[in-house]
Order: sequence, then structure tokens, then C-alpha cells
Amino acid sequence: MVVAAAANLGIALAKLVAGLISGSSAMLSEAAHSVADTVTEVMLLTALRRGARPADEEHPLGHGAERYIWAMLASVATFVGGSVFSLYDGIHTLVAGEELGDPLVSYLVLAVAFLLEGFSLRTGLRQVRGTARLLGMPAPRYLRRTPDTAVKAVVMEDSAALIGLLLAAGGLLGGQLTGSGAWDGVASVLIGLLLAYVAWVLGRSNAQLLIGRPLPAEVRAGVREELLSVPHIVDVLELTTLIQGPREMLVAAKIDFRDLASAEQVEWACEEAEAQLRERYPTIRRVYLDPTPGRVQRRRSAETGAD
Repeated sequence: MVVAAAANLGIALAKLVAGLISGSSAMLSEAAHSVADTVTEVMLLTALRRGARPADEEHPLGHGAERYIWAMLASVATFVGGSVFSLYDGIHTLVAGEELGDPLVSYLVLAVAFLLEGFSLRTGLRQVRGTARLLGMPAPRYLRRTPDTAVKAVVMEDSAALIGLLLAAGGLLGGQLTGSGAWDGVASVLIGLLLAYVAWVLGRSNAQLLIGRPLPAEVRAGVREELLSVPHIVDVLELTTLIQGPREMLVAAKIDFRDLASAEQVEWACEEAEAQLRERYPTIRRVYLDPTPGRVQRRRSAETGAD
């Protein structure tokens, strides 16, 4: 990711020079886009390092949620650093016009950037497909629901980068063929809207995880199934799950144990339940089970008390 950030910064400088030479607002928007991507890469790298710190006395549940704070800041950087500038520059070009220069350098920079971004996107998609295959789900669904927002951000931003490069090339070509800078302005506005959409999607994903998102319904059903398969467990009265990080899941449940189960059997059942859950779902790091009387037992206790 450090190499990717350095590459994005180099691409941003090349786009800036090409934009100044050609007078293209779309190229300047793409330069802002690459700067925003560079800032995003740095923030995501910070998120990975700080979120990977182990639990301690001050943070008993670990630092996994800190990933989403930095990822949220990265989405804000995409919006402010890329979208706002592109929208402003595009609208200014449409209103005031622009003088077009030689677009040759811009075409060369766009071609090189397209190859680099395409290679990066291919790498990200390969990782997404591999993980989705292991989880037994379609890649688009995994990308939409994954708690690993760093991977999601890389794939979405690389995709947006390729689309932005095509828009910038279209703006340059339209201006070259018609002699009007309006094409360039429209391309810049479209790039700004594209970045705003990416920032909104990433911001919403991270906000949901910061607020607290449960495990998917099929995983919750699997957790309940594993708990009920343990001897001495009669029912799962209440099940709470929470995604704390890309590979840190929490499970808490109120469990109704067999009425005649001894304290030793209850302790064994709790240990066995945790072992089974972690074997089936390795990302489950914390399991809290609360022995709770079931409805029948509570009714019996109430009747006994009434007598």
C-alpha cells in the first residue's frame, strides 16, 4: 500500500503538469483525484496498523473499530480533496470557458495511469474473488457486505480511477474535435459526481460498522445451530452478534441449559460451544454465554413462589 500511495502521488504530479500544459480542467480534476487517492491510501495504511493492535487493559475489546474511523476519514478526503475540487473546476470551466493547449502530454499521462490503475484493480479483484470463493458467496455480494472496508475502498477507488481517466480522455477528445472547452468542463463535473458517489458509499459502509452491524443472517443461523448442537443446551433465548473488525466478531447469547445440568456440565457446555463456534467461524474472537432460565423454568419458579 505504501508503493501504491507513492505511485498515486507520482501520477498526480504527472497529471498536474499535463493539465497545466493542456489547460484541461478534467486533467486538473484527475490530479486532485490522484492526490485524494494518495491521502486515502495513507489513511487506510494507518487504519490497518492501528486496528491490528491487540487488546489491552484500556481497550479490552481491542482496536478493531479504529479501522473504520480512519476509513471514514479516508472517504471524507475523497469527497473534499477530489469531488469538491472537480465540481468547482468543472463548473468554473463551463461558465468562464478555457483555452485548450496541446493535449498530447495529457493523452500519454492518461494512458500510463490507465495501465497502472488497471493492474491495481486486477490485483484487488483477484483478492476479492479468492476470499468470496472461500466463503462460498458471489464476489459482488462479498464486496457489498464485507467488513474489510480497506479492500472495498481500494477496489472502488481503482474502478473510479479508470472511469475518471476515460472521462478525462473523452473531455480532451471532445474539446480537440470541437474546439470547445465545454466538453472538458462536463468531464470534470462527471468526475466530481463519480467521486462523490464513491465517498458516499464508503462513508455509509464505515458508519454502519461504527454504529454496530451484526453478522449476516446466515451466519447468525449457523451460530444458533452450533449452540443448540452442544449437549445440555436446550434453547438460545437471545443472540447478539457484532462485527468489531474485518476478522474480529463477537457473539453473546442468553442460553437455557437443561434443568438438571450440574454446574460442571454447564461450564463444560460453555467451553464446548465456544470451541465449536471458533472452529466453524475462525473470525469469531469473543464468545459470551449467559445461563438464563427458560420460559418453562421461569413459570415453574413463579408457581413455586406463589405457593
